[in-house]
Amino acid sequence: MTARSRKGLLATVTLIATLAFVAAPFLTPGFGGFDPDLYPVPQVDPPVQPAGWAFSIWGVIYLWLLVSAGFGWWRRGGDARWNAARPALALSLGLGSAWLVVALQSPLWATVLIWLMLAAALVALWRTPLKDRIWLRGPVALYAGWLSAASLVSLGLLGAGYGVAPDLLGERGWAALVILAAIVLGGAVQARLSRAPFYGLGIAWALIGITAQNLGDAPILAGLAAIGAAILLLLAARSARG
Repeated sequence: MTARSRKGLLATVTLIATLAFVAAPFLTPGFGGFDPDLYPVPQVDPPVQPAGWAFSIWGVIYLWLLVSAGFGWWRRGGDARWNAARPALALSLGLGSAWLVVALQSPLWATVLIWLMLAAALVALWRTPLKDRIWLRGPVALYAGWLSAASLVSLGLLGAGYGVAPDLLGERGWAALVILAAIVLGGAVQARLSRAPFYGLGIAWALIGITAQNLGDAPILAGLAAIGAAILLLLAARSARG
């Protein structure tokens, strides 16, 4: 194997992992969120979960990652700067291709898996170059941002669904903790990322979805989520100028 082909191998692996990740929803039909009855305390319309329309962001994420992987394979196959991010990105997407199958069976193991996906995605994001921001850093940032929110939501569902500290927290208490954690985690990461505004936008979109979910029944939660979304949007705007 030549040096050039070895360098191109990472691009090929990343493309295959992306294709598997994008194909997963078509191979796992019928998933509309965790089955409420898989939890000891059924999670029916939980306040921690964004409104249904918010999940449409996955269409943008899938398409952008697919375009990124295709462009990277075609035009940046041996680029060392792209290759720095590819192993972690391929790992995250490879794990993600199995996530829906796991989520249909066990919210607990799906939560473990999504946190592993997030860890790998953040490593990939930190390693993306400033060059080709729209082609690589942009889609990875959006993916990692939404994944950050989704990972925290999964924890909130577990906490409420397994009845952890029900007298102290309950469903709304866990939702409040998730919103605060999203602000802290998202803010800390976004504040240190230059020219990667889509990370903050991904989390802000999730918080806007949580705002909409709670407008009628839990206005305090809705207000907290709206404040969080505003903070992330401000940090994203600052990152775009950095």
